[in-house]
Amino acid sequence: MTLPDRPAPSAPEHTLVAEDLTLGYEGRVVVRELGLTVPPGRVTAIVGPNACGKSTLLRGLARLLAPEAGRVLLDGEDVRSLGTRAVAQVLGLLPQSPVAPEGITVADLVGRGRYPHQGWLRRWTSADDLAVAEAMEATGVTDLAARPLSELSGGQRQRVWIAMALAQRTDLLLLDEPTTYLDIAHQVEVLDLLADLNADRGTTVVMVLHDLNQAVRYADHLVAMRAGEIVASGAPGDVVTADLVERVFGLRSVVVDDPVTGDPMVVPVGRHRAPGHDDGPRP
Repeated sequence: MTLPDRPAPSAPEHTLVAEDLTLGYEGRVVVRELGLTVPPGRVTAIVGPNACGKSTLLRGLARLLAPEAGRVLLDGEDVRSLGTRAVAQVLGLLPQSPVAPEGITVADLVGRGRYPHQGWLRRWTSADDLAVAEAMEATGVTDLAARPLSELSGGQRQRVWIAMALAQRTDLLLLDEPTTYLDIAHQVEVLDLLADLNADRGTTVVMVLHDLNQAVRYADHLVAMRAGEIVASGAPGDVVTADLVERVFGLRSVVVDDPVTGDPMVVPVGRHRAPGHDDGPRP
C-alpha cells in the first residue's frame, strides 16, 4: 500500500484539544476530567488495557459522544457548536465497529467518504473520483470495487473502511483499532500507510492500538490510559518503561531496544519459561 506522490505538505493548521473532559454512558463515567492536546501534524497512539476509555475518548474527540463535563476544542472552538458537515471536512473517524448499509458495494462505500465535501453548490466532480480511486489503490481494494461489502473477509472489509476514511481527505484522522481483523503483514502495511499519510501530507493521525510495540514504533506521541485517566504521555522513548507497563497493564515485562528501530520494545515476562519457573521437560 502506497500513497500517490503529492506536493510537500504545508504547516498543519488544525488543533484538537480536550479540556477537563468527562465522558460516559447512561450515568456511568468512563473518562474523567481528562486533558489532552493532540500534537498537530504528528502521529499519536493511545494505548491501555481493555475498557480503560480509549474508544470512548476517541468518540468524544470526534463529536459522537456529548461530554458530561468539559469540552473538546477544534481550532479553538467547542466542537459541539460546529455543524456536522464542517467538522467532517476537517476531522475523519474510523470507529471500532462501523456499520454499512446492506448490499452496498466497495466503491459506493469508499465514495461516501466524499459526502462531507458535497452540498447544494458542490456536486460530485473529477476530484472526488480521483480521491476515491487513490484511496482504493492505496489500501489495495481497487479489484474489489464492484463487490458487495458483505461478501468480503474481515480483513478486506477493514481495508475498505480505511479507504473510505482516506477518501475523506481530512487534515485530522482518528482511527479506533485500524489493524483489527488484519493479519500481521496487512497490519504493517496499514500502519506504514498511515505513517506515509502523515509524512507526505501532514495529516494529524490519532489511533487506538492494542499492540504496544506497534504503537511505540509508529507513534511520535504516546498516550497511556488506565481507568479513564491518562497515566503518561510523551515521546515513546521517554514514556515506555517496565514500570509504566506494569502500572498501566498490570504486566511484568522487560524493555529492550527494538533491533530494527532502536525504539523501546516490550517483552512480557509471563510465567511460561520465565526465569525460576519450571515448566517441565521439553519434548
